[in-house]
Amino acid sequence: MPLNLDAYLGVHADALKIRGQRTEVLARNLANADTPGYQARDIDFRAALAQAGGAAGADAPVAMRATNVNHISTAETSDTTTANLKYRVPLAPALDGNTVDVQMEQANFAENSVRFQATLTFLNARFRNLMTAITGQ
Repeated sequence: MPLNLDAYLGVHADALKIRGQRTEVLARNLANADTPGYQARDIDFRAALAQAGGAAGADAPVAMRATNVNHISTAETSDTTTANLKYRVPLAPALDGNTVDVQMEQANFAENSVRFQATLTFLNARFRNLMTAITGQ
């Protein structure tokens, strides 16, 4: 009986990929905390996961497309999260136009890291169960 690995892993494989991309976005925000005019960004995780899972509802975001080879690429991450990459609304923007709140970014980064690790642990357990079933040990 064949095994559909995507069905076995569920949404966790997509969640792990999106959490990794969110880590990059949050790290980029922290790296540019002192850059004048830098606009903090974040990924809408729920919408990105729904899009990765194939759920395209009426409120699904529309990804930008280049219609000419001379257009500048807008893709900072994969197609799954490009449409879900949003600008963060600042609580107190700096006078130089920078919208990065270092403490909020660090808190989001820590929370995302914990969730990434939890998803990785769950996937590890699923693969361990699969190996146990294959080897019979």
